[in-house]
Amino acid sequence: MVDADAVAAELYGLRPEEFTAARDAHAAAARKAGQRAEAKRIAALRKPTLAVWAANRLARADADQAQHLLELGRGLREAHRTLSGEDLRKLSHQQHVVVAAMAGEARRLAGEAGQDLSAGVQREVEQILRSVLADPEAADTWARGVLEKAPPPAVGFAEVAPAPGTAPRPQQPEREPRPEPQPEPDAEPDDTQEAGRTSREAELAEAALALAETERERARAGLGALDERIARLEERLDGARGERERLAAAAEAAERGHQEAVREAKRARTAARKARRR
Repeated sequence: MVDADAVAAELYGLRPEEFTAARDAHAAAARKAGQRAEAKRIAALRKPTLAVWAANRLARADADQAQHLLELGRGLREAHRTLSGEDLRKLSHQQHVVVAAMAGEARRLAGEAGQDLSAGVQREVEQILRSVLADPEAADTWARGVLEKAPPPAVGFAEVAPAPGTAPRPQQPEREPRPEPQPEPDAEPDDTQEAGRTSREAELAEAALALAETERERARAGLGALDERIARLEERLDGARGERERLAAAAEAAERGHQEAVREAKRARTAARKARRR
């Protein structure tokens, strides 16, 4: 029996150039097994772009990191319904930090798989992650590593509606200013909402910090590996230089031998001519 969901999970883990042949083979197997509906679903699976493949690989490589992004997305969507402009600016900065770090990690993972990502493709990955933050359905699909295509761009969570009672009031015509109402002297301020905002902001900041620290450690490890590789290449270069010097000396000796052989041949020909004349 062919399971279309299991096939999709397998296919979207392949590199894009491997996708089409594998998809067609699975669809043919489903048709041969008499599973026409499954075959049709498999055949309809879309080959991912390089950016979508890199985003899927990122989600598959580190489930904890993917969950951190999903939690950040949930917090941001809630924040856009309830928080003030100043708080949103802070969270927006955290969003940019996390997305940039994860896009860099996607580029590193793609390189490990033998696929270099250009700066343009990395920006596409960043856009996919921003869309994932804004769209719960896309977030779930991405977390399973089976995105077929990039979700629609979501800039600033524009599609998230404010919670009831928090939407801005329509602008009123200018009129005589009225004095602001003053709280009752014995009324105590309610800090519950502010505490909730601060708690959410702290949680999101911790998630952003954890991702940034993970990326830093991976970057340091990558730098150490690169230093080792450079040292090995320098050793090989030194060896190649020594070999070149040896070959240059051998070539020079061979050239001298060749010149001596030419002179010897010339002397032999001269001697032969003299012998024939005698």
